[in-house]
Amino acid sequence: MLSVEVAQAVLRPAFPSVVVDRVLPRTGGENSAVYEAHTREPAARMIIKLYSEELHWKLRKEVYVYDLLGEGLPLPRVLHVDESRRIVDHSAIVLSLLAGAPLSAVGDQLGEGDVSRIYRRLGEVLASIHRIAQPGFGYIGTELLDPLPTNAEYMAARFAHKLAEFAEFGGDPAIHDAVSRYVAANAGMFAGCRGAVLCHNDFHEGNVLVDRGESGWEVTGIVDMENAVAADPVLDLAKTEYYSIRGNQTKLEGLRDGYGALPAGYPAAVGVYRVYHALELWDWFASIGKREYLAGLADDLSAFTA
Repeated sequence: MLSVEVAQAVLRPAFPSVVVDRVLPRTGGENSAVYEAHTREPAARMIIKLYSEELHWKLRKEVYVYDLLGEGLPLPRVLHVDESRRIVDHSAIVLSLLAGAPLSAVGDQLGEGDVSRIYRRLGEVLASIHRIAQPGFGYIGTELLDPLPTNAEYMAARFAHKLAEFAEFGGDPAIHDAVSRYVAANAGMFAGCRGAVLCHNDFHEGNVLVDRGESGWEVTGIVDMENAVAADPVLDLAKTEYYSIRGNQTKLEGLRDGYGALPAGYPAAVGVYRVYHALELWDWFASIGKREYLAGLADDLSAFTA
């Protein structure tokens, strides 16, 4: 737990007269500890994320991606970065705290009009992110790492890697073979991509903040850039559809309406990207020991490749 005194020391280089009144733990990911600091001078609420030494590169990635995104989107601002490890045995990034709650936590309070309006805005945001072209296909760190020239090469490499992990973690050989056959049969879908763009790559309701305004619920923020990649924009759309939309027509129509002109390969390539996202998620849960989720994802993989 981050103490008030330590939080104050982390913030003081950026805010010399800061007084921290309270520190609250927030739900963090597997990669970072996340805290909410309530301060005076300035009177504010801020997010402090701490990264261990081996993961401090993720902090640098977050700063890099926010810089790529620029202004105009509902994103937190980077207020301070401390990689000295003198105050705490972690690198720290301080972000502005956006109003609202995760969409995943309040979905049952929304009417159909709210859902439609929110997903239309999410389509607008995703389209804005996808207008940021990238020079190749690959993982983003503090730059584009080992870029590949075509989407076909990139996705072939990603599927090969994820299938190897699936086998390593004890996945069903029949599902492994079914996915391999399905990808081979549908590899032509990857050629429809005209060029790599910045992809959030985790654009689901847990990473969308909403708040109730005078005209209903509105999007107040998009968070968590740790998974950003340079890829086919359909990869991003497919993940949102698989993780959050799940066949809900109001959400799907809102997203498409807000996005505008949909990218080449959509919706034809959504199916093969959905297989990739299910496979990747199976591997992730297996790697961190959350095996209670594996059966459902295996069922999805079987259904998607049937």
